[in-house]
Amino acid sequence: LPRYTMNKTFLTTIVLRGFGDLQDYKFFFICMVLLIYVVSVMGNLIIIMLVSTSHRLHSPMFFFLGHLSFSDILVTSNVVPVMVTITLADGISLFLTGCIAQFFFFGSLATTECLLLTAMSYDRYLAICSPLYYSIIMDQKLCLYLVVGCWSLGFVLTLIPIFLIQTLWFCGPNVIDHFFCDFGPLLELSCSDVSIVKYEVLSLSGVVTIIPFIFIVVTYGYIFLTIMKITSVTGRQKTFSTCSSHLAVVCTYYGALFVIYVVPRRGYSTTVNKMLSLMYTVVTPLLNPIIYGLRNQEIKMAMQNYLCAGKIWRK
Repeated sequence: LPRYTMNKTFLTTIVLRGFGDLQDYKFFFICMVLLIYVVSVMGNLIIIMLVSTSHRLHSPMFFFLGHLSFSDILVTSNVVPVMVTITLADGISLFLTGCIAQFFFFGSLATTECLLLTAMSYDRYLAICSPLYYSIIMDQKLCLYLVVGCWSLGFVLTLIPIFLIQTLWFCGPNVIDHFFCDFGPLLELSCSDVSIVKYEVLSLSGVVTIIPFIFIVVTYGYIFLTIMKITSVTGRQKTFSTCSSHLAVVCTYYGALFVIYVVPRRGYSTTVNKMLSLMYTVVTPLLNPIIYGLRNQEIKMAMQNYLCAGKIWRK
């Protein structure tokens, strides 16, 4: 072993402190988080059910939406149960391997959502800018390839930072002042030189976030130009309504992502950093079903059909 590691102890357990300063607001906070979590999971499950069973929603856009909802459920389920346990117990201890595993699933799902949103923007681009070729290009085979590619790349690309983390020595302290195992807090526990790891992971993060975001911006640029060429005001509104829900989801998702991982946070307190992460991991998955439920007419009609069918069945 290198000399600088001879007198250091390799960590096997990590302590997550969570929100240790809540004090009298602990149970109120837990109730609010659990309420948001239940509503988020139920809302996304409803979207998955509607997309899977309603013939009105058997289209590529809603096929991608169903997978986005499933990813949202996994993201919030990966974080919320652990966070609630930490808050109740004022911190918990878990194995280092378990902490790394939580980061792996979180990073994989975040990458998958970026790619799914990119696939959805490509779908809207074809539907609006090339409507005559849409059904030919965006067939079931391409949809399946895109979804499998998004999920596969999400998990495969996240193996790279996991491999880099495995090369580091973790010798203490073993306390993470956070409510889940994120990349930055994990590196702070290492006694190795993490500059190369930070640079490589930052480069990889740029590939999986910035490039898809640029692609989305470019496709929506073409979409807006195409919409502006429509002479009828009603036609422009109708065409824009087909992609407004997806655009709203993109803005909220990437807005939260950039605030947390791109904007410098040196002047932020630890509490502010936790609240920003809380918005991304708990609140953002709730926005997907809310936005599509309120803005998308097909989702509304499918829901109304189910409600009417339920009333008829009860009679």
